[in-house]
Amino acid sequence: MDTFSYLGQGFGVALSPYNLFTALCGTLIGTIVGLLPGLGPINGVALLIPIAFALGLPPETALILLAAVYLGCEYGGRISSILLNIPGEASAVMTTLDGYPLARQGKAGVALSISAWSSFVGGLMATCGVVLFAPLLAKWAVAFGPAEYFVLMVFAITCLAGMAGNKPMKTAIACCIGLLLSCVGIDSNSGVYRFTFGSLGLADGIQFVVLVLGLFSVSEILVLLERTHHGQKAIEAKGRMLFNLKEGLSVLATNLRSGAVGFGLGILPGAGATLASAVAYMSEKRLAHKDNKFGDGDLRGLAAPETANSASACGSLVPMLTLGVPGSGTTAVMLGALTLYNITPGPLLFQNQPDIVWGLIASLFVANIMLIVMNVPMIKIFTKILAVPYWALVPAIAIITSIGVYAVHATAFDLYLMIGIGVAGYILRKMDFPLSAILLGFILGGLMEQNLRRALSLSNGDLSILWSSSISLAVWALVAMMIALPIWRIWRARRKTAVLQSAS
Repeated sequence: MDTFSYLGQGFGVALSPYNLFTALCGTLIGTIVGLLPGLGPINGVALLIPIAFALGLPPETALILLAAVYLGCEYGGRISSILLNIPGEASAVMTTLDGYPLARQGKAGVALSISAWSSFVGGLMATCGVVLFAPLLAKWAVAFGPAEYFVLMVFAITCLAGMAGNKPMKTAIACCIGLLLSCVGIDSNSGVYRFTFGSLGLADGIQFVVLVLGLFSVSEILVLLERTHHGQKAIEAKGRMLFNLKEGLSVLATNLRSGAVGFGLGILPGAGATLASAVAYMSEKRLAHKDNKFGDGDLRGLAAPETANSASACGSLVPMLTLGVPGSGTTAVMLGALTLYNITPGPLLFQNQPDIVWGLIASLFVANIMLIVMNVPMIKIFTKILAVPYWALVPAIAIITSIGVYAVHATAFDLYLMIGIGVAGYILRKMDFPLSAILLGFILGGLMEQNLRRALSLSNGDLSILWSSSISLAVWALVAMMIALPIWRIWRARRKTAVLQSAS
């Protein structure tokens, strides 16, 4: 009962006119930032911190603003993913797999509405989880050390076979390319230059923005130019702009499962929405029937990552508030905002400054409602992007992409590297390699290396630390299952074919 009384106190803070207006501004800014490729929630929140501090916003209002921007970015990232096949941020990569095929089929309105609803469900589930289980889940998250995180990343990579369909070898090769790209740059431990080929521009490694915009944006520009050359016209959003009851019910179970997955992975410090959306997508594909259309425009394939990344965004606030440990890159930036106000997050924060904590939690409910109310009426406006002719759309994408990449380091080298990656991505697309597997391999590769080195440092190089805990053993068992399952399926299919041939 104390929890609900504190939550009521939080709603008193969040529903004040000043904080309501702040949340509205934050959700609008977040949606726009998420829509623009290359910016993402980290940049959006980081840009607003000095503005919030300069305006003299009280700490609870500043946190409400930053949280609203964070959630808005998770909503906005889906728009360019569905309409242009260009992820607005890392967590929206999986959205392109089924969102863009739906747009190509003229169902952009349905795709945008079902994704907005899924984001709302994920955010609502996770916020309820924060209210009910925050202290308990924070203790569970602490049980994950570097060894457990390493095994979790191995599990995520083996799960990539779940989205391979009938091309597991190409998916494995694409994943290995991503892992190799994550090794480029100066080794953080030894200071050795790795795979830089004497170029200072690669000393800091390949930036995520450069890779994602090269693989998806530049390659998409080349595909659009190819379609223009062959006389193809722009896609039209036909029919309904909103999903119907049957479509909503078809993804309900996916929403509930993916929301739980997203929240569970969100509370793990460092796991992030990208991992959550990937695991949710792969899990749903494995649970789907043989006649599924995952990768070709399946609504469940769109609902799963969108639900998971919104749930993960809210879940990542749990370790930040209860332990003072950032659950994601964006919450790490928000943690920096708390230090500007001389606020120390941790268990005592709930006791000493309940207005700040519960005001923030209540604002998550408010921001989620604002985002669904704001995004659904704007679907018709968003779909107008598809009606833009290719001769106007291509230069616009090229300009936005170039600005997004140049803003990272302000060097021409990044632009040239992006173009090179884009040409390579275009060739890989023509050869039917999944670009999303490259990107996920790149993201998970860096996390794997960091956690493996930390684990081996703790054990003085003893590899047994990787399977010494019960959590590690449980995840290793899942890894073995993920490897064995496809092999068993192939063996069963071949045996069935052999039986049929012998019978005939």
